[in-house]
Amino acid sequence: MTAAPAPLHGLRILDLTRVLAGPYCTLTLSDLGAEVIKVEEPTRGDDVRGMQISERLGISTYFLGLNRNKKSIGLDIRTPEGREVILDLVQRSDVIIENFRAGVMDRNGLSYDIIKKCNPAIIYAAISGYGREGPDKDRPGYDPVIQAESGLMSMTGDKEGAPMRTGISLIDIITGLFAGQAVLAALHEREQSGEGQYLEVPLFDSGVNMLSHTASAYLIDGLVMGRVGNASEAAMPVGAYQAADGSFTMALTSDRQFANFCEKVLERPTLADDPEFVTNTARVANSKRLDNILRKTFATAPRNHWLALFAAAGIPAGPIRDVGEALRSSEVANRNLITDAPHSSAGRVPQIRSPMHFDRTPVVEPIGAPLLGEHTEWVLRDVLGRSDINIKKLRKSGTIL
Repeated sequence: MTAAPAPLHGLRILDLTRVLAGPYCTLTLSDLGAEVIKVEEPTRGDDVRGMQISERLGISTYFLGLNRNKKSIGLDIRTPEGREVILDLVQRSDVIIENFRAGVMDRNGLSYDIIKKCNPAIIYAAISGYGREGPDKDRPGYDPVIQAESGLMSMTGDKEGAPMRTGISLIDIITGLFAGQAVLAALHEREQSGEGQYLEVPLFDSGVNMLSHTASAYLIDGLVMGRVGNASEAAMPVGAYQAADGSFTMALTSDRQFANFCEKVLERPTLADDPEFVTNTARVANSKRLDNILRKTFATAPRNHWLALFAAAGIPAGPIRDVGEALRSSEVANRNLITDAPHSSAGRVPQIRSPMHFDRTPVVEPIGAPLLGEHTEWVLRDVLGRSDINIKKLRKSGTIL
């Protein structure tokens, strides 16, 4: 049986984003089958094309990981001719997504009001650091700074150590996911109203939103939750532990789990009856004593010994791995999470599969990230119907690559 087209098949997205948050948004939408036309500055392209250059391939692994399934047009939107191309594409697109600083699109004659006149049904999504209104609208938005300002950084790191940002630009990625969700919601609403709309998803707003239950603790009880390292302020035992030959992490959140853990993993069933450990509240209050017991116990045997006992007892635990170990793991292999994609200059390049699974309309098989301006002529000729003479004129003027 032939699979149905991907869920967003037939949707065209005009992508004026770069670096991480915006490209991650359009990456998820391209996995779902949307046609994404990525507009890049014609002389250097997306900034990340110059980051993390592969010694083996000679191209950016950063760019490869974020821009599969997209088509690249090298276009200078600052020129009148470039602006005209964008407006022509707007008339033939469902969504436009950009993450320029406030005022950039306006200065280039591409404000939402102008875009909307060209295509009243278009969904216009703006990703920025602090939104397009208010006193901070002109500030550049960068993930490390917003992790600090939003409060997220204050909760990351060892309890006695300094605040620390996450190992990846998590706010950028979450903002991209929020933006993709917002675009899909606007498209759904358009099915009812027939109208497009403007939406924005700032990084700062996303960072504050990520505070989740810790924000509730402050807003309701004035409680400022701080760093707990790999532990938890809400449950015990949760954390990272060192076995005789390696580290692992575990997470228990109920009294039933703890009793099962004491009996089948520690082989000390009476520990669960200790008044200081009998409830989760008691275990949190006496976490230092319990933590000392666990650390001494786990140090007596190899990691695989403990993980086997955890698995047999059905208690959440797993080894702490580096990126290479994770990607070589049996779980990744069993889930078939790594594939490869054809690339115009590098042959086939490895890719992480989308985590979204559909039984009838699967995500698209990946195509490697485009070369800078690889699809410029295709976009101008096949999408916009421009003539060879017009294309040559645009190239001669430096408007396109």
